[in-house]
Amino acid sequence: MHFADVTAAAALDDKIVGGYQCEAHSQPWQASLNIGYHFCGGSLINDQWIISAAHCWQKCIAILGENHIWMHEGTEQFMAVDAIYWHESYDYQTFDYDIMLMKLAHPVAINEYVKPVALPKACPSPGDMCMVSGWGNIYTDQGEMLPILSNKECENSYPGMITERMVCAGYLEGGKDACQGDSGGPLVCNGELQGIVSWGQGCAQPNYPGVYTKVCALMPWINEILSRYS
Repeated sequence: MHFADVTAAAALDDKIVGGYQCEAHSQPWQASLNIGYHFCGGSLINDQWIISAAHCWQKCIAILGENHIWMHEGTEQFMAVDAIYWHESYDYQTFDYDIMLMKLAHPVAINEYVKPVALPKACPSPGDMCMVSGWGNIYTDQGEMLPILSNKECENSYPGMITERMVCAGYLEGGKDACQGDSGGPLVCNGELQGIVSWGQGCAQPNYPGVYTKVCALMPWINEILSRYS
């Protein structure tokens, strides 16, 4: 397999496959990155910072409190982005270090519709069940529970392509996955953000699980950026 065959967050479809509509506002950290339309997801990690994938970098606004992306529900907060910090080692060909932090121009109002997700205290274990969520081109927030796969299973699916900053989640038989448009969105395990939707081969294809930026492996960088620029 060559990297030309691998696209960010899967290119054969553009929504969570095999998922279900989330209960409205059940993922209150979910952010929509918007350039006149939704193009990537993100996660609120405190009242003024969003985390997403570096391959989602664009000048944009962030929308919090969103459920139906084409309907005004009165719960949305439209936030200007003041600064974007992507990892200095990000590799757009391999998607290694696929992470960025976005500082909002001012803090969000924390309420029942907009709340941050906890950052991880430890790395996830194989078999942990995690929620991936996002809109893709579906108008309401979709979600799917996926298991964390072992490093060996991940490496077997993508020989020579998995780094220490990546984690796989999904079913090797296929059928359930996050896809393009869900890029940058959250993978939440036991209430902690353990993954950022990054890349994969196809979408929900057998033996090709989704690959996520491994948040726990990048906590030193996250803490450094937050400390330096908050």
